[in-house]
Amino acid sequence: MMNRIASIAKTVEHRFKAGRRVLSFAEYLELFASDPVRHSRDASRYLRDTIDYFGTTQVTYPWGEFTRHRLFDLPWEKLDRTADGRARRSLIGQEHVQGEIYRAVSNFAREGKPNRLMLLHGPNGSAKSTIAYCLMAALEHYSALDEGALYRFHWVFPSNKAIRGALGFEHRKDAASADTTASYAHLPDDDIDAKLIVEVRDHPLFLIPMDERRAMLDGMLKAARPPKEGRPDSSRKDPTADERQEPPCDWLVHGQLSHKSQLIFEALLASYHGSYTEVLKHVQVERYFISQRYRVGAVTIGPQLRVDASERQVTADRSLGALPASLQAITLYETGGELVEAAGGLLEFSDLLKRPLDAIKYLQLTIETGEVALTQQNVQLNCVMVGSANELHLDAFREHPEFASFRGRLELIRTPYLLSYEQERAIYDTHVVPQVKRHVAPHATRVAAMFAVLTRMRKPSPDRYARPLDGAVGGLTALEKMDLYTTGVAPERLGRDLSKLVVSGIKELHAESDAYPIYEGRIGASPREMRGVLLDASQSAAYRCLSPLAVMDEIEALCQRKAEFEWLQQDVVTGGYHDVKEFRAATFDRLLNLWEEELYTASGFIDEERYAELFDRYVQHVNVWTRKERIRNKLTGEYEEPDEKLMQEVERLLEVKGDVDDARRQLISGVAAWSLDHPGAKIDAVTVFPHHLKRIREAILVDRRPAVARLTRDIVVLVRENAAGLDAQRRKDAEQALMRLKKLDYCESCAADAASTLLRKRFQELI
Repeated sequence: MMNRIASIAKTVEHRFKAGRRVLSFAEYLELFASDPVRHSRDASRYLRDTIDYFGTTQVTYPWGEFTRHRLFDLPWEKLDRTADGRARRSLIGQEHVQGEIYRAVSNFAREGKPNRLMLLHGPNGSAKSTIAYCLMAALEHYSALDEGALYRFHWVFPSNKAIRGALGFEHRKDAASADTTASYAHLPDDDIDAKLIVEVRDHPLFLIPMDERRAMLDGMLKAARPPKEGRPDSSRKDPTADERQEPPCDWLVHGQLSHKSQLIFEALLASYHGSYTEVLKHVQVERYFISQRYRVGAVTIGPQLRVDASERQVTADRSLGALPASLQAITLYETGGELVEAAGGLLEFSDLLKRPLDAIKYLQLTIETGEVALTQQNVQLNCVMVGSANELHLDAFREHPEFASFRGRLELIRTPYLLSYEQERAIYDTHVVPQVKRHVAPHATRVAAMFAVLTRMRKPSPDRYARPLDGAVGGLTALEKMDLYTTGVAPERLGRDLSKLVVSGIKELHAESDAYPIYEGRIGASPREMRGVLLDASQSAAYRCLSPLAVMDEIEALCQRKAEFEWLQQDVVTGGYHDVKEFRAATFDRLLNLWEEELYTASGFIDEERYAELFDRYVQHVNVWTRKERIRNKLTGEYEEPDEKLMQEVERLLEVKGDVDDARRQLISGVAAWSLDHPGAKIDAVTVFPHHLKRIREAILVDRRPAVARLTRDIVVLVRENAAGLDAQRRKDAEQALMRLKKLDYCESCAADAASTLLRKRFQELI
């Protein structure tokens, strides 16, 4: 054990020294000169570089392709991850919001200061707090890297035994000949009488007068060598070439020492009769790290009724005897509060608009000037501000006479609910399932996600679209629209040409209501409400697992609380929009469909690849038939006429009506059209004709349905009645089917629940 402690101690000591945690002012200047771009960043450029450091990836959804910033995946998290590898506190979706944040932060960096507050607005539970958390967590991780090193300074005052004659800082006759390179920065604590912390985290270069500082910065930045490589995303275009052209940030060029530091500086300068080098000996530069827990550069504040900064007199609770005589005659104040604690990083105003307006009026001037006025001083701020607000409070704020003056200081970023049930499901799988101690049955989170997204659907306005798209879009049901957003597949009833047109218009449909006050994704069941549904369902005494049936029960109970939720008070619109009763029925029907498909697969009666192979052969024979050619038999090697029996059998399964020859020619035209849209891609019948394959599958399943129904009953008997009454063969078939279901993540209990429900709802007439 002692050896282990010694090893850890050695590692910590090495890390401390390698990280250059404590420096004299001269040592810091050398460090600054080695990479002035990195060490001259204000909070906005630091946040932008943090986002850039983790890189980007492209994601594609039915409504378009977007850039996803990997920061929001929390890639540095190694332990707290779900079974599929996703960080448990990562952000699901919201790539558009990510892009808006990056755009705003980049503008701050170009302007040289963060002169607006980014206000994330949207319904409750739309991930506004998660976004702020991810940004803060990234800043925290980045600050621990060499690329993200941050420095502040303090004032140190040595004792008599350390520096003979230094106490009181009386001017010495030999001051001019004193060692100008010495520093008190590295003195041990025993040799230091007092240390005054600069809580606002002044940049060490503020100790250099403004004119000289600007000249030094200009010279260093022009001569700066290219920044070091090493970003984790090598595929991303390196932005540093453009960044080197940016002028120094306003904060570093025009920033001044805080009130306390300025008083100390002037007192020391007077004591040393203007010897600047003697003053700098008292400067201890220290590396600091952003921390959410310790409120260093990453602070979240709620809607309290006060200004978020304060000050107190240092000498009120500190012994004057520990300070030199030259400082005992001045009154020093130290500042505090969230605005001060967030210096150098990010400050989040949670539920900003829940505050009375008088409590946030100070932000008008603070955001614009970068300063906050206290009783004794103006505190210069260096932090990016982000806030959150729900739409009801923002709507009320828009009506206030003061809104116009605030609007120019705000960067409004809409943060709606997700509209893809697969993305919504990922939220539950990531944030809720790890909290459930029971086995989670398949589809439990899927049915919750489907129901939630259905409640968010908004009926399209057909008059916004040209013919014939207007009729197709206007006729979409809520269920069809949800599927369109999630899968990118149009309803089969529209036919091939119109379906293709609808799919090409998904992007326009998805953005249709962006300009409306009641936009799609503003009203609906919140992930927070569905989290409660899932957690309550996990405690159901009727099921041993977190069952989708328990989820459906809890959804029904939630829908009884009509007075509590706006989405339950909406008028039902044609197409099933806002019809929660229909949503429950549709979700349950989808659940039965999923169970039935998995029972068919588990039965072993049907090879899922056989009907895909059958249809692929059919396309080959039809293609040869339309060209009046012959097809080569793979077994004999001989060229033969297309197999008319094969084609007729598939057409029977497809229920082709009317002119069969015309249907065959249309099929090949569809293949040709797909090839034109996907040049160079291999033609895959599963991809090109999903609706045809679905019909073939359904037709084949009809023949197998009685046998699957009997097997379903046998599974229930096997699990719940210990196989009572089953002969050896039926028991063996049931056990094999149950084994296949377990590979799909079922346990015996939830498999029996699914089989029992299917018997009652789908197979009762077949038994």
